[in-house]
Amino acid sequence: MNTFPSFTTKHHFSLVLAIFVATVLQKSAPVMSFGRQFAAMPTLKTAVRRAAAAFQTAPAAQCTRTRVTGLAPKPPTFASSMTTSTSRWMSSSAPEAGEKTEEEKAAIKAAREARKAEKERLKAEKKAKKEAQRLAKEEAERIHDVNYLSVEDQESYEPYGDMSRIMSKSRTGRKFASVKDLDGETHGPGDTVWLRGRLHSIRVKGGSCFLVLRQDSFHTVQAVFFKDKEKPEQSQKMIKYLKSLTQESVIDVEGTLESAEVKSCSVQSMEVKIQRIHSVAKAASILPFLVEDASRSEAEVDASQETDRPFPRLGQELRLDNRWMDLRAPANNAIMRIQSMVCQLFRESLYSKGFIEIHTPKLIAGESESGAGVFKTDYFGETACLAQSPQLFKQMAISSDLTRVFEIGPVFRAENSNTRRHLCEFTGLDLEMAINDHYMETLEVIHDMFKHIFNGLESRMANELAVIREQYASEPVTFTDEPCVLHWPEAMEILTEKGFDIGDGYGDLSGAMELALGEVVKEKYGTDFFMLDKYPMEIRPFYTMPDAEDPKFSNSYDIFIRGQEICSGAQRCHDPELLVEILEQKGIEAGEALDAYVKSFKDGIFPHAGAGIGMERVVFLYLGLDNVRKASMFPRDPNRCAP
Repeated sequence: MNTFPSFTTKHHFSLVLAIFVATVLQKSAPVMSFGRQFAAMPTLKTAVRRAAAAFQTAPAAQCTRTRVTGLAPKPPTFASSMTTSTSRWMSSSAPEAGEKTEEEKAAIKAAREARKAEKERLKAEKKAKKEAQRLAKEEAERIHDVNYLSVEDQESYEPYGDMSRIMSKSRTGRKFASVKDLDGETHGPGDTVWLRGRLHSIRVKGGSCFLVLRQDSFHTVQAVFFKDKEKPEQSQKMIKYLKSLTQESVIDVEGTLESAEVKSCSVQSMEVKIQRIHSVAKAASILPFLVEDASRSEAEVDASQETDRPFPRLGQELRLDNRWMDLRAPANNAIMRIQSMVCQLFRESLYSKGFIEIHTPKLIAGESESGAGVFKTDYFGETACLAQSPQLFKQMAISSDLTRVFEIGPVFRAENSNTRRHLCEFTGLDLEMAINDHYMETLEVIHDMFKHIFNGLESRMANELAVIREQYASEPVTFTDEPCVLHWPEAMEILTEKGFDIGDGYGDLSGAMELALGEVVKEKYGTDFFMLDKYPMEIRPFYTMPDAEDPKFSNSYDIFIRGQEICSGAQRCHDPELLVEILEQKGIEAGEALDAYVKSFKDGIFPHAGAGIGMERVVFLYLGLDNVRKASMFPRDPNRCAP
């Protein structure tokens, strides 16, 4: 016979809760880690202990026994068994069945750490393998520099990649072509050529690339590349390399010429199919400005301001700060070529008339002219100056029996003139010659020389002039066959009629007066090029010969293009006594340099005359530019001494 306790709902709930927790723990044991079971034990023990205590201490009134008769003994229920087991578990002071010994715990911890270490090892191994694969892929895709030594070994070089630094290690044997010759008889479709130039522009899209290569600033040709299905990996790397190229980089391209219609390049009937391309010198990815923007006319820029995409307006200071970039613009580059041709034509004309070229000092012991500022410098404890002109030395050349001389060299003027036509350093085209009777002999030589320059520029530099005039509009200079000489009194009459206040008529001309004279001369004589002589003696240098009839005037002259002065000259005072007298009248003290100059006259000198011409002004005015700085490679003015 068995009896079972009967107890209240409160105690019943506590015991059932404990049994439920134990059951869950038992069922989850196979899937729960030892650590989780162990962590759950304190909570379980507490719950079971409280339930058992509540059951054992229940009041008798609430806990009666019911006798069951006539029945076979029933097996203990799970709840009663659990209660008994729990009581034994709670009351035992020895290690209980579910707990581990210290040795077992240590072993379990060691096993856990070993599993963790193995997991970390496998993770690291996987990471290393992945990194190795990445590096292998990167290496396979890497574009290496090309050490191009010989055209004979070309097949062993990759067809793309930066050229290794050119340090004169070898002569490669490549024969480079000129872009300007691609449209002519020299090359035709099917020819393979090497070209070196600047990357003017590039467009890569998908498996195709179109680029423009530029030579000599204004000769351009299109080059193309299309993905080759038979060589997909090589084509992919070629496209990748093309994408890495930057505008204005110097590149070498080998390719086959193919017939094409390309309106945007100077070579319009041909393009280059790229077989091989290498960067010789990479340009920065961010440039101060684009050559394309520096090549637009003011009219284009102005017209674009009302559109959705206005062109940038590049200021003069930005251009001059980055002059090397500015000179890549076709028109600006062509101006430098015009400058070179002016000097060549100047030499040609004078050589043909029996002149020789001389080279005079640019460091002198005193001022070379009066009325102009000088740059002074220390000369081993003494004061020296940068030459304002070769004036004194070319006159002494006449005394040396070098009776027709010229020089092309630098001239320095320390004048704080911030105008569009003044520079502190410019290139002087100077000439001096012995005369027989009259300074008109020299004016005729000068006139013929300028005619040779004007005609030579239009005939030999037609392409360059066309490029320049596309950006800077101008017309060719008009001139007469014989010298057009205006005399000072006539000039004063013209200016008076134009409403200018000329005072006593002995003052120098202002810029506005010169322009007014130019307009009248163009209208009256049909020429942009003329001469004005008989300037007042008071405003001319000390070495000028006075007029024979009126010493208030002089045998001097200036020469003008489009109403602006480009040249100043005169018959020189070759009489040493008169020269000293003029020096005294002008209050000029004869120093070391002037002493030698006057002495050379005392030893006998031919009558002579000459002129000094500003090369930059000739270019500036001939091309109708708005500022003389455009005609100077790296201009020097009161506010600029670099670059």
